[in-house]
Amino acid sequence: MKREKRRLVQLLFLLILALIVMNYHYLDSYATGKFVESQKETVSVIRVVDGDTIKINNSGKEDTVRLLGINTPEKGERYYKEAKDFLNLTLTGKEITLEKGRGDRDRYDRLLRYVFLNGENVNEKIIREGYANYYFPSGYDAHSFELIKAFDSCVKNNLYFCEASKDVCSKCIVLKELNVKDQEVVLYNECENECDITSWSIKDEGRKKYIFGNYTLNGKEEVHIIVGSGKNTNNKLIWVRSDYVWNEDHDTIFLRDNEDGLVLYKRH
Repeated sequence: MKREKRRLVQLLFLLILALIVMNYHYLDSYATGKFVESQKETVSVIRVVDGDTIKINNSGKEDTVRLLGINTPEKGERYYKEAKDFLNLTLTGKEITLEKGRGDRDRYDRLLRYVFLNGENVNEKIIREGYANYYFPSGYDAHSFELIKAFDSCVKNNLYFCEASKDVCSKCIVLKELNVKDQEVVLYNECENECDITSWSIKDEGRKKYIFGNYTLNGKEEVHIIVGSGKNTNNKLIWVRSDYVWNEDHDTIFLRDNEDGLVLYKRH
């Protein structure tokens, strides 16, 4: 009898734990939502720095805001100008509401905020319209899944930064494995023909990017891209870095062709 009781208690504990894990986002959203009600402020936009950074006037003081949860192309990259122009047209000279996330400022002393214009989440809109991917360096918060859905919608509508690759090999190259523990990506060529993937790129949600050199992946073969040091071989390429690329708790791999067309993306 005692054993059965103990077993029932254990099962009940595991069930509760499973429910908490499955509903973490919703619980977190609720808690964060209650918290951020007192973390909102209204400011005016002076100018746009780039696709994810703005200058604001906050009670007579100029400050810099880095929009949370998004990552737009850097200067010199495709769609940099379009992302900046979109944000400029949307926000310059407007009065906006800032909402604080988990952190206050980044290492560059920029405010980390969600931006709302007339009640609309501008961060989410930038992704949905095709000018950014989602980016969660500090983990998920109350708006994270809105941004993920926005990117999925952007891909479905084939817009700008989400535009599908037109390279014939985009139908051949698949992600076989993303091994976060060993910091290793394995790509596989499903087709019989070889694929020239020179100047294709692999990127995380942030700024870490690997660009393939002169490389051809033979049909029905795989290539391993490993973060660290060492020498390249026919089927092993080294992404030379002294730190990590893939976050253990969450991240996304984006594979693009030599014209920045989206070949695939995969969250973990």
